Amino acid sequence: MLTRVMIASISLAFCVNQAWAQDRQAGERIDAYLKPYVSSGNFSGAVLIKRHGRVVFERSHGFADREHRIPNTTATRFHIASASMQFTAAAVLRLVDEGSLSLETHVGEFVPGIAGAEKITVRDLLAERSGLPDINDRADYDEILRHHQTPASLVAAIEGSSLLFEPGSKFLHEEHSAYNLLALIVEKKTGVPFAAAVDHLVFRPARLRASGVDDDSTHGAAKMAYGYEPEGVKGLKRAAEIQWSAKTGNASVYTTTGDEAAWMDELFAGHLLSASSREAVLATSERIGYGWFKGASKRFSETTYYMNGRSPGFASFVLYLPREQTSIVVFSNIYSSATTTIGNDIAAIVLGLPYETFHPSDPAPSPSELKTCEATFKFGPDFYQPNAEITLLANEAELSLRWPSAAISPLIPVGRDHFVDRSYWEHVKIGRDGKGHAIVLDYGSFRGSAIHTEQGAFPDCCPFRAGRHTSSGVS
Repeated sequence: MLTRVMIASISLAFCVNQAWAQDRQAGERIDAYLKPYVSSGNFSGAVLIKRHGRVVFERSHGFADREHRIPNTTATRFHIASASMQFTAAAVLRLVDEGSLSLETHVGEFVPGIAGAEKITVRDLLAERSGLPDINDRADYDEILRHHQTPASLVAAIEGSSLLFEPGSKFLHEEHSAYNLLALIVEKKTGVPFAAAVDHLVFRPARLRASGVDDDSTHGAAKMAYGYEPEGVKGLKRAAEIQWSAKTGNASVYTTTGDEAAWMDELFAGHLLSASSREAVLATSERIGYGWFKGASKRFSETTYYMNGRSPGFASFVLYLPREQTSIVVFSNIYSSATTTIGNDIAAIVLGLPYETFHPSDPAPSPSELKTCEATFKFGPDFYQPNAEITLLANEAELSLRWPSAAISPLIPVGRDHFVDRSYWEHVKIGRDGKGHAIVLDYGSFRGSAIHTEQGAFPDCCPFRAGRHTSSGVS
């Protein structure tokens, strides 16, 4: 006769084996999902999934150093771009918890000469509602990236400029300068360089041993990935090197997927921050702040916390689902926003929800077919670049999108008159009239109308094979 203890043991073993089987099946689907991204040169990096405190999936793909064929591993350290803001925010909140700083402190206490110094609070900076002009918008920003910087020099670059709006009144765009200023405040309050301060306030107490702030001293350091960027529709090239100190506070952190997942455990369920500081991060009604986006997700039927980022050669995406106690971390050393799509789709796979796979068209459209796609389209005032005119240009076997700045985005063909912008990972679709003329261009959720064509009469639509599928039959 089976005892209660034996029955409980058997039941527990059954549940554990069932969970492992489910994890294995999900892992196989994730591997299959990632394969076309990796083989087409649109993902190189590492992925980690943690559920209920347990790592259920961890993989690395591609090369940390393509020239020397050094592969990425689960221990590879990646620059994580704007996802760095969560660590800057945590350092500031640690100072708040210690009582050496207040969320209502005005920045005039640290930088009296900056516009709005008497109005902007530390809370406004953390919530990206300061109204400060953005350093990334400066005409000489590329030059700034080429030289070693400090928080003081970055803040000095916007001194004398007017506010864009009344502090605290709204969120306009990602405020890189606000986080440069937060880094300066951390330095002034601790008396040590920002990199050392974050190490002392956040990385060490959270036991993030592979993480750090890049102050330009990490070149050639062990297990650091080099960054790459798209070259045409299929190629990759080494990204231009920058001085990461020029992104201090807003995009200068490097870490591993394992450290990032451990940090998410600490932030959402740990004790490094006080209850009030954690409440400031998690319970605020604002859509963005403290290094995170937050909001109700229709896809996942719950409030989600996420952040993405891109800096030269790198892209990152992190997602936390509180009800599911699930963390998704996707780091890449390719400059492409594919990481956001990958991370959300992987979460859907884990939860058994619909997701789409990615497959470039095979065969690819011919040069003559691509030539029929050439035209210039005008978008409205609500577009990413208001009233922008965007041109599709065919060059041999590739189609590209030219922005008003003359920047070029290669377009990956995935279906009939259907492409993916390789840089920003937005869907691009061409609409034609009855004669085959390209008359509209859908870029994500925006639509532009043709104002000029590069050719005369068009033949019927580009007749290449559809290449995007839906795993569940639901698009």
